[in-house]
Amino acid sequence: MRRSFFLASSAILLVATPAFSQAIESVTVTAEKLAAARSGIQTQLGASTYTVTATDIASQPGGDNLQLSSVILQAPGVAQDSFGQLHVRGEHNGLQYRLNGIILPEGISVFGQTLDPRLAENVKVIDGALPAEYGNETGGIIDMQTKSGLFAPGGQVGIYGGSHSTLTPSFDYGGSTGSLNYFVSGDYTTGALGIESPDGSSNPRHDRTKQYHGFGFVQDILDQNSSLTAIAGTSDAMFQIPDQSGLQPGGIDGIVGLGPLSAASGDYVLKANGQTAFPSEQLDERQREITDYAILSYLRSDGHLDTQVSVFGRYSSLNFTPGANVGDILYNGLAQAAYKRDVAYGVQTEGAWHLGGSHTIRFGFLGQEDDLLSTTTSLVLATASGGPLKTVPNPNPLCRDPAQTCQTSDVPLTVLDNGAAHAWAYGVYAQDEWKLFSTLTLNYGVRYDQYKAFNAENQISPRVNLVWKPDDATAIHMGYARYFSPPPYENVASTDIALFDNTTVATDHTDDTPQAERADYSDTGLTRKLTDELSLGLDGYFKADSHLVDEGQFGAPIILTPFNYQFGRQYGGEFTANYNTTDFNAYLNASYERAAGKNITSSEFEFSADDLAYIAGHYIPLDHQQIISLSGGTSYKWENTVFSADFLYGSGLRTGGATPNGSHVPGYVTVNLGVSHTFDIAGGLTARLDAINVSDSKYEIRDGTGVGVGAPQFGARRGLFAGLSKAL
Repeated sequence: MRRSFFLASSAILLVATPAFSQAIESVTVTAEKLAAARSGIQTQLGASTYTVTATDIASQPGGDNLQLSSVILQAPGVAQDSFGQLHVRGEHNGLQYRLNGIILPEGISVFGQTLDPRLAENVKVIDGALPAEYGNETGGIIDMQTKSGLFAPGGQVGIYGGSHSTLTPSFDYGGSTGSLNYFVSGDYTTGALGIESPDGSSNPRHDRTKQYHGFGFVQDILDQNSSLTAIAGTSDAMFQIPDQSGLQPGGIDGIVGLGPLSAASGDYVLKANGQTAFPSEQLDERQREITDYAILSYLRSDGHLDTQVSVFGRYSSLNFTPGANVGDILYNGLAQAAYKRDVAYGVQTEGAWHLGGSHTIRFGFLGQEDDLLSTTTSLVLATASGGPLKTVPNPNPLCRDPAQTCQTSDVPLTVLDNGAAHAWAYGVYAQDEWKLFSTLTLNYGVRYDQYKAFNAENQISPRVNLVWKPDDATAIHMGYARYFSPPPYENVASTDIALFDNTTVATDHTDDTPQAERADYSDTGLTRKLTDELSLGLDGYFKADSHLVDEGQFGAPIILTPFNYQFGRQYGGEFTANYNTTDFNAYLNASYERAAGKNITSSEFEFSADDLAYIAGHYIPLDHQQIISLSGGTSYKWENTVFSADFLYGSGLRTGGATPNGSHVPGYVTVNLGVSHTFDIAGGLTARLDAINVSDSKYEIRDGTGVGVGAPQFGARRGLFAGLSKAL
């Protein structure tokens, strides 16, 4: 793993042997040239780039059986959250995923892992003051360079499994024929730990998952100057929502039910279809997430001009079913079946014009359209005679306090709320990489973005980065970027909150539509290579936000809803250290961050009146702020055996306290160990053994409180896993 603040365009080197024909040698050389051209079209000059290679991934405990989120968590400034979410430098999600530099539109999936590490030649985590080609989601760029059958022919078939009833068969294979090269992979995972445990148990109740992933890459070298590449992938994941044991429904704020007093809450409980009791372990909520994507790219490198034109599409859907309707009503006042779908399609065009040795002009256009669909069927209880949308004096004689809202019937009412929308977003940029001196490079540019969904907004965003390399071992960078980040409109709630008036989920707050976040971001850093083996890095950043975008999980469906703080600020610093030799590698990343927001200005109906009133006049820590994050690892190769270890430390995400997000869950440390050995039999047979969270640390990610936090989650307990794979 390594960190850098500039991109040196390079290609994978392949030394031809006499066994290669003249035609194969020509294709290989052309592919190397085009790979370098593709890399040169997009620059990370001045940004902070952390690279994890396929070798790094294979050397970690778990290897390429890991989820992609586990790989990214080892990068600096990344904090883990529940449902597979990641936070980079205090951002709430805001991650932009790319394959070979081509953007994958953001999907609806929450805890599904659409992309698989086994398809990656390398994974880059790019953040800081980004150059002008990066727009929209700017919290962090995850750019995965896919494997190629031309540069790395062959593959493997394997089986991996162990604790939590986990079983994962998988395969990958790449090759080439003539001017064509290809790579395919697939896997299936089943297990009893699909989502984080809500109570810290090693094997939570009702938490099974089944997940399928498939990926295909094919490239045709058309001639010495051009290529055509097609990529397609799919992910289909089913999750049970885990249950806690031994609970019964309690009172709901502001509502007095028709049932008896609850000893636990001191309030009347709700009553639905004659029931007031429902064991929590009998709840049966489930969620299914499907994502399909495809990319077609034409690349041409001709003289001083390199261009790439790509079209892309993505289908994403999420389907939540409550299962035990009565149970959900008694616990939440609501049983909701929810379906969301987003079909996105667009074009990405970029180019680099090399003007001598001093200037490289880069330019590009990104256009994307989305067709959005949201349908919900909600079962609720009336709290006024006649049901929803009718306000009458409280007639219920069982109310202890006539001023309170009372449940008036135990027969659930059905509320339908369906909607569809069409959204579009366009962006254009131009920038100049100007080599002022042999040691000093300036990259300056501007981009323009606009979108129309539930709102319509636009912005001109200047960008500038300066990189100084006083010698071959040192790089100093500083940069500024103006950002414009639309809210994830595929997750914007289409709910007409008036439909729920006088029901158990009524609200007296407004529902303003989320707006685009606008921010000023500055970043300064230094990397120094002390020896051939050891390199160090320091980086500091500050971000000032207007309409800061955050997200929360409200209600039973695991669907994140965006909202805005009127003002926001994020700042922090990072330290990285990397030591690499032929057989031994080690790294350490440390980060400090602060992230705060003030005055919630959209989706207000999701929050309590007390929280809204306090936050209107005070900055509060964002719920995903983790002040200290550490990651590190090491691997040692001894002949055909690889020993590895890595760890994570987090000081804890925010939780409720005397004030909103006024406290945090306890800090934690997890340590993972692994060993693998390759036997020179059957063409290459590799066995591995991994211990995840070897100390069996019981640590809390969320405690169910905090602004926008829906439920408690604990990290995975100790797991022992073994795998066997055969080279193909």
